[in-house]
Amino acid sequence: MPHFKDQSLIPPEAVRLCALGLLTERDRSLGDLAVEVRRFVSRMLGPSLDILGTSIEALRYQGLVEPLGARAAPGQSLTGDTLLRITGAGRDEFRTLITSPVRGQMTDLSRLVVALKLRFLAALATDERRAELEQLLSASEQDLARLRDLAVQHGAAEDLLGDWLAQDIAQTERRIAWYRARIDLA
Repeated sequence: MPHFKDQSLIPPEAVRLCALGLLTERDRSLGDLAVEVRRFVSRMLGPSLDILGTSIEALRYQGLVEPLGARAAPGQSLTGDTLLRITGAGRDEFRTLITSPVRGQMTDLSRLVVALKLRFLAALATDERRAELEQLLSASEQDLARLRDLAVQHGAAEDLLGDWLAQDIAQTERRIAWYRARIDLA
């Protein structure tokens, strides 16, 4: 019997995507990288030890980044000034993470993953960018179907829930139109 597994990102993988994505742009010091990751993730989700507890230094031990210059020898601790560079394995991991599925329902974590995908989409080839935008479009269409179903189940009541659902549906419809326009430009 086949086993279907949700392959959308979990919080530590979202942090990893952020760190590796930043390193695809340029080498950065450990301190600067940690600050940029914390700033981006905290702005999307608010401060969270569950999310930010992932050590960026662990990326070194996993072979995804390498230190440059002083304190770069194996076994030496990194300092905030240690310059880091993404490795080939890190680029492969980045590609795996950025092309991972996104859940249809827009949770806070899904919003973070979508923001990270859009932030680093330029690192992908044109056909890969288009595929990612199509995946995001599909996830939004699933979200819209779920919201419309909920609105039908709720009925045409003009109460706070009905108003809130109408607003959420309109926002999702705008997001779908935005993705379609971006796909046409890709």
